[in-house]
Amino acid sequence: MLLSKGFEVEVYTGTPEGKVVGLSSQIVRDLHGFVREPDSRNVEYTTAPLCNYDRLLCALLRPRRDLRNYLKSLGDYTIVPGSTLSLGDSSRFHRSDPDNHYHDYIENTYHTNIVTASIHINIGINDIETLIRAYRLIRLEAPLILALSASSPFLDNKPSGYHSTRWHLFPHTPKDVPLFHNHQHFIDWTQEQLILGTMQNVRHLWCSVRPNGDNRPYSLNRLELRISDLVLNPIHLLAITAIIEARIWQVLENEDLDPLTQSTINHRDLETELLKMVKHNEQEVSKNSLDAQLFHWQDGRKIVAREWIEELLPELFPVAKAKGFSCFLSPTYKMLEQGNQAQQWLHQYDQGMSIAEIITQAIKSTHQEEIELEDKLCEQVLVA
Repeated sequence: MLLSKGFEVEVYTGTPEGKVVGLSSQIVRDLHGFVREPDSRNVEYTTAPLCNYDRLLCALLRPRRDLRNYLKSLGDYTIVPGSTLSLGDSSRFHRSDPDNHYHDYIENTYHTNIVTASIHINIGINDIETLIRAYRLIRLEAPLILALSASSPFLDNKPSGYHSTRWHLFPHTPKDVPLFHNHQHFIDWTQEQLILGTMQNVRHLWCSVRPNGDNRPYSLNRLELRISDLVLNPIHLLAITAIIEARIWQVLENEDLDPLTQSTINHRDLETELLKMVKHNEQEVSKNSLDAQLFHWQDGRKIVAREWIEELLPELFPVAKAKGFSCFLSPTYKMLEQGNQAQQWLHQYDQGMSIAEIITQAIKSTHQEEIELEDKLCEQVLVA
């Protein structure tokens, strides 16, 4: 039996030429399964927790098909790829719900730094203490997920200097989040943040990875990765998810797999050093993604993100093969070879294409790829 997996998918809506247009009020009113974000220019849907990767692929595609069809009924609108406002305008906040007081706080505190599109990946883990241990490992390796998913090299019709402008800009709140030692530590820390006001509510924990559940911080049943840029290619997203699932299976099957006990870094305050390392790695990956120079949590050595992933894959494949999902891990090699979305877009830009041309082409190709994938795979899954 595989672990359950679910996605929260945020996407921009706009014109086929890449201009982002706020339509979330109409979408949420008329289309089942979509919810508004504080800014009206993006909208979110959530997939049900599923174990089977084939079913997950279709669960990702079908809401987008419905959204595209609905957008056509409103006018010449579609889904716009990327995790930032590539063509603008990041100077203004477009409120989706003017009467929402939490949205007041978000707009006034963060402005358009939070107007981004991303994928949140949730993996089910039943035992809470094991979940906390998995959190520690995946938090330290989350920069590798950002390296594979980076898709936001542009902002306001200019290259930003970052492969993930989203993660560079996004407010990481609270500023310092520990490597929780156990469930009680997570409960006590969350309660303290609410008292201090560094968190407005239990959802206001915006870091790369967090323990999640229906009654946080008490009832927890899944690990949520929030670091991933928007990956619209479902094959690529499932490859990233397969990496995370295989790594979590290693945690489940090896109680000793824990950075707090397995790291050989010689430092009198190991946890502080590991957190310092995480912060550095996230910043480096937001800038250079797969080419970023990182520090490995195991021994502190310098390693390029791409090489770290290449080191992990031979270790993960036997785990994935034993569980029956290794074929979904395989596309990772192609992603490493061809580069992520941000690297491909920057290459096109260096070849002379304008950002508007790059986004317009990406809109067309993404739509066509989704149609072909759904026609090829989802009907089979439906029949099965």
